[in-house]
Amino acid sequence: MIGLGAMGSATAHALARRGIRVIGLDSHRPPHRFGSSHGGSRVIRMAYFEDPAYVPLLRRAYDLWAQLEATSGRSLLRRTGALMIGPEDSEVVAGSSRAAREHALDHEILDAEQIRRRFPVFAPESEEIALFESIGGALKPELAVETVLQLAAQEGAELRFQQPVHRLEIESGVVTLHTAEESIRARRVVLCAGAGVGPLLPASEPNLQRALTVSRKVVAWLDPQESSQDALAHWQPDRLPVWVWAPRDAEIIYGTPAQRPTLPGLAADTPAAAKVGIHSGRDETTWDQVDRQVSERDLQALQRAMGRRLPALVEAPVVASEVCLYTHTPDDHFLLGPHPEHAEVLLGAGFSGHGFKFAPVIGEILCQWTLDDATQHPVDLFRSRRLVS
Repeated sequence: MIGLGAMGSATAHALARRGIRVIGLDSHRPPHRFGSSHGGSRVIRMAYFEDPAYVPLLRRAYDLWAQLEATSGRSLLRRTGALMIGPEDSEVVAGSSRAAREHALDHEILDAEQIRRRFPVFAPESEEIALFESIGGALKPELAVETVLQLAAQEGAELRFQQPVHRLEIESGVVTLHTAEESIRARRVVLCAGAGVGPLLPASEPNLQRALTVSRKVVAWLDPQESSQDALAHWQPDRLPVWVWAPRDAEIIYGTPAQRPTLPGLAADTPAAAKVGIHSGRDETTWDQVDRQVSERDLQALQRAMGRRLPALVEAPVVASEVCLYTHTPDDHFLLGPHPEHAEVLLGAGFSGHGFKFAPVIGEILCQWTLDDATQHPVDLFRSRRLVS
């Protein structure tokens, strides 16, 4: 098991529960800040605008998150509701509506006035509407990864941290993983190395490696400039849903209710603030050369993106900021399943900035493929062959 972030930890846990000997390796010590499984919160939603085909996986993911909470005794998911905002024909609203209709999901459609009245922090244009679903919410990524790794270890998984894998060799159905400390032979290897997966892919299919690109993303926690405690209350998780907004001819932005950032080095009295980010766009980089310093230019871009849509965030003080990585496929759908030329290598990659919420079901899928060469879940959208033709 290479990579022990969200997907790797979930896969290691699923395999270890089946009594399989699992050796998991990671270049760092998860949970850490060097990939995509950090930042204090991750949005989870059901009416999936990216494609209705994700909804069955989300239903299973919600069940598995609940099971993890019950097993661990920890709260990993807070339901706040989810609000998808934009013009009726926008990718976010039209796609969410389509998924809700096809899968008969509970939801409401709000016009601009209804959005403003129910959620006063937003200032939508008159043409904009929103889909609201009460099942949406926010996951705790660091706590989730830590919890799943603990459960995997309890089930017998051998977890080896700060041990990067430098290369793979495949011969006669056996994969050899080379690290600085040792070489490990295995019948199956699962690659969940996030932005670092490209260099580890077998060279027999170079188109697959070229299909994966990495982009740098900045998130920030902004302190809303409100005039009263009553106004600040509108930013709290019991009043404000997680949200995704696709304005006309502008970047897709997203955010979560006010929370205290959980970043290393922050003072214990750091105030709660609204987490915001820009989802669309690709500032391409590589996993090992990314600029992890957040610049004034980065923060100005975030504040411009909020613009007139969230008036209290215009020129709002920055409480904290962080860099994370998206690993994209050309169509921004996941890359799941056997390598097209080497069935010994299973791939869980290319989650394109929207994968964390699926982690436990991705672990289940990769476990099933590892043991049975098949999965019960609908995954045709994610198979590797689409990227190599």
